[in-house]
This record gives sequence, structure tokens and C-alpha cells, in this order.
Amino acid sequence: MSTQALTPAPADLRFHPLRDSATMLRRNLKRLLRYPSMTVMLVGMPVVFLLLFVYVFGGTMGAGLGAADGRAAYANYVTPAIILMTITATVQGTAISIAMDMTEGIVARFRTMHIARVSVLTGHVLGSVIQAIVSVAIVIGVAVLVGFRPTAALGEWLATAGFLMVVSFALVWLAVALGQLSESVETASNLPMPLVLLPFLSSGFVPTESMPAGVRWFAEHQPFTPIIETLRGLLMGTPIGHTAWIALAWCAVIALGGYLWSKRLFNRES
Repeated sequence: MSTQALTPAPADLRFHPLRDSATMLRRNLKRLLRYPSMTVMLVGMPVVFLLLFVYVFGGTMGAGLGAADGRAAYANYVTPAIILMTITATVQGTAISIAMDMTEGIVARFRTMHIARVSVLTGHVLGSVIQAIVSVAIVIGVAVLVGFRPTAALGEWLATAGFLMVVSFALVWLAVALGQLSESVETASNLPMPLVLLPFLSSGFVPTESMPAGVRWFAEHQPFTPIIETLRGLLMGTPIGHTAWIALAWCAVIALGGYLWSKRLFNRES
């Protein structure tokens, strides 16, 4: 083996995944600041659903929960589902951003540059997770204004924040793959719609015991029900049991599948 083959590449020719990912993260954060209308739209939809369910359906739904103040009880019950919907709305924006990069040619430009290829995707992922957490904080603030009264202590709030980051990370990787599948921005806005609608077929808005047998089976075995029940337990002190481990297992499967799928799509020939 020649000596030249053993000589390390100059520092300016080596790949730096962490540095490149930080650069791509800054790019995506600047895009969020440049186009705030998308963030407002993605946060606005969960807020509208929150106001609709609390003020229009809250009295009737809350009475079914056996509480004296039905609207306040239902605000406590439904807010975890609205928090999850906030994350799914954010990942819909992630798919749109990915599709914009893929269709406008900037990704083709990145492929020719001396940067770590994985950084293009990780920049989107990290930026979207930050956007999701900020959006969730806004929605929780609105929920408190309309009657949400969590009983979580400091440790439970920290656990909730960590859990929400895990959920966001998993769903964002899935959205990255869906965005790369899209041939247009319009398609990218439609592909993640099942993620936005799936919380309605869970325990997020009504207990699963009130559902017909077939719908109840689906609601109890889909991934969003254990995620919502874990959030509800952390915020409201309801029993969690093994639900948190089931939710984390679902997140691990979704994150790993989304990452491998995204990586395969990104490395395919254009």
C-alpha cells in the first residue's frame, strides 16, 4: 500500500457532519423567520380546534366525564390531543419545506458541495423539532387561557418536555421521507394528512370505551393513543402504567423507519 493512500485528507477537505448540520440548522431557522406565515398557519389550526372543542362541545363532552364543571374538565381532557395535533401540524410543514428544497433544485446544488450529505436532512429535522416545541408552548399558553389546569410538578413538566421532543423527533423523520416522495409542494401538504387526522381516532377527544367495537380496537392499538395517554398522565396525574413504554416503543419504530426511509430516498439517483 502506498504512503499516499495512508495520508489523511487536508482539514478543509474533510467532512464535518456536526458543523455542516449546524449550518443547515441555521439555514432552516432563518427560513422560519423569513416566512412566519407558515408557522402562524400551522399553530393556528390546533388553536382553532382547541377553541372549537372547548367552547362548542366542551359542555356536552365534559358532562359525559362526570364533572361538575364540564367545560373545564373537557379542557383538561382534550388538551393533550391538541398538543399532539400541534406536532403533527408542524411535521406537515416539514414535508412542505423538504418538497420545496427538492423541487427548486437546492438539494441538487447541495449534492455537488463538499458537505456531509446527512446534514441536509438533520438540519431540517432539528429545525422542525425546535419549531414544534415553540408551537406547543404557544398552544399550551392558549389552553391555560381557556381553562386548562395541569397538576404537573416540575419533574413532570421536564418529563413532558423530553417526551414531546422524542415524539417530535420521530414524526419529523417520517415527514422528511414523505416530503421527498412528493413531486410538488401541493402533494407534500397532502401526504402527512393522515398524521393530522389520526388523533381523532384515538382517546384524545372521547374515551375509547364509548366507541363501537371495531373503532375502539383500532383506537386502542394505534400509536397516538398511548402517546396521548402518556401526555395526559404526565400533565394531569392520571395513571400511566405501561403506556409510556408503549409510546416510546412506537416513537423508536417510527423514528428508525423514517430515518432509514429518508436516507434511502435522499441517496437515490436524481
